[in-house]
Amino acid sequence: MVKIEAVIRPDKLDDVKTGLDEIGVTGITVMEVRGAGQQRGYVHRYRGAEYRVNLLEKIKLETVVPEGLVEQTVQTIVTAGRTGEVGDGKIFLIPVADAVRVRTGERGEAAIV
Repeated sequence: MVKIEAVIRPDKLDDVKTGLDEIGVTGITVMEVRGAGQQRGYVHRYRGAEYRVNLLEKIKLETVVPEGLVEQTVQTIVTAGRTGEVGDGKIFLIPVADAVRVRTGERGEAAIV
C-alpha cells in the first residue's frame, strides 16, 4: 500500500476527484492548505498599498491505494491537475506498512477498499 499526498490548485479539485472516481479511487481526504514553492507568491495592491502574498492557497489531497493502483492514480492526478503553469503542485508517495478499518477491525488492503 502507498499513501499518495498531492498538493494541487484549488480550481483543479473537481477534475482530480472526477478522474479518481473513474479509476475506482473513492477514499480521499481533502484539506485546504497554504504553502510556497517555485511560484513564490504575488504582489497585491489594495487602496494604494502594496503587499506581498507569500503563502498561496492550495488543496492537499490524501489517499491510500494498493501497489497495483499507484501509477494509475498518480497519472490521473497529474493529467487532471495540470495547467502547464508554475504552481500546479507536487505529489508525494509514502509507503504504508498497515491499515486498520476501525468499524470492523479489517487490516491491510481489505481496510482501504
